[in-house]
Amino acid sequence: MLKWFEQTEQKQPGIISSRIRLVRNWEQYPFPSKLTHSQSKEMIRRLEYGLRDLGEIDGKKYEYANLAELKELDRKALRERQVINSTIATSKEPTGIIISETEETSIVLNGTDHIRLQLLSGSLCLEELWKQANQLDDYINMRFPYAFDEKYGYLTSFPTNVGTGLRVSVVLHLPTLCQGKKFQGLVTEMSRFGAVIKGAFGESSENYGALYQVSNQKTLGVTEKEILDLVGKVTHQLLARERQVRKMALEKHGLECADEAYKSYGVLKYARRLSAKEAMTYLSQLMSGTNDGIMTTREPCSVYRLMLGIQPANLQKLSDRPLGKEELDVARAAYLRTELPELN
Repeated sequence: MLKWFEQTEQKQPGIISSRIRLVRNWEQYPFPSKLTHSQSKEMIRRLEYGLRDLGEIDGKKYEYANLAELKELDRKALRERQVINSTIATSKEPTGIIISETEETSIVLNGTDHIRLQLLSGSLCLEELWKQANQLDDYINMRFPYAFDEKYGYLTSFPTNVGTGLRVSVVLHLPTLCQGKKFQGLVTEMSRFGAVIKGAFGESSENYGALYQVSNQKTLGVTEKEILDLVGKVTHQLLARERQVRKMALEKHGLECADEAYKSYGVLKYARRLSAKEAMTYLSQLMSGTNDGIMTTREPCSVYRLMLGIQPANLQKLSDRPLGKEELDVARAAYLRTELPELN
C-alpha cells in the first residue's frame, strides 16, 4: 500500500501536506519526565493492549513497535518523514508507536507526553482530518481518562500545548513568494494573528526546497475550530499571494521560468553527484515547472516523495552499508536518476 506522501494525485498545487496533532496524558500516571523506567514500560504495555482494536474505528491496518528496539537509522528515517520529532527520535526512555500502513495516522506512547496522536494528508483537508482525529481521541479517552482541568483544559508536559493540546499545520510550496523582499514582513504580519510560519527543511536561507509550514501559535484560550480556521485562513492567503506573484513572473519571464525548470530536470536526471542543497533546489524548481504546466511527465510523480527519499536516513536505508557524505551525494544522484520519470 502506498504511503500518504507517495500518492501522485495532485488536486491542489502548492499544498504539500496537512497535519493534525493532539497531545494527551493519562490521568493515572505522572508526566513522562517523572515516570520511572518500570512505570513507563507498564503504561506503554497497558496503552498498547487497550488500543489493540484501533483499526475497527477507521478501518486501517496498524503496526505496533517499541522505538527503543528500532535501529537508530529507522528512527531517523521516521523523523524525516514527520512521523516522530527529533526529541522522540533520540529519546532513551521506553517509547511505543502505533502506526498505520500508509503512515497517515500514528500514535506515539510515552514521548514528551503519554499520547501523541497525529494524522497526515497530502491535501488541504483540515476539517476532515480533525473529524478523524476527534473520533480517535474520543475512542482513546473512553479507555484511558485524560488529565483535564476545567480552567486550563488538557494538561500537558509543556505549557505551550496546554488547553486544546491541538497543533494544526500545513506545509506549502512558496518558491516565488519566499524570494520577495516583503516575505519576512509577511511572516511577521501573520504572527500577529497567532500563526507561525517556518521553513519545513530548515530556517530562512537554509530552507532550500522553498517549503514552509504554517501552524497555530496558541493552544490555550482558543477553541479547536478557531485554530482550524486560523491555519486555513493563513494558508489560503499565502497560496493566493504565491499564485499572484507566480503569475506575474510567468507573464514577464516565461522563457526564463521554463528554462529553469527544464535545466533542473536535466541535472536531476543525469547528474552523478548531488548534495542535499542542490537536489532540494532543483526538485523545488521541477515542482514549480510541473505545477505551472510548463512540463509534464509520462508517469504521475510525487516530487515531495523524492524530497523525502533524498534525505540522509531514508537514502541510507537503501544501501547495504554505511555511507559517508560524498557517497551519500553519489547515492542521492543515483536514486533520482532511477526514480525521476521521463518527460512527455
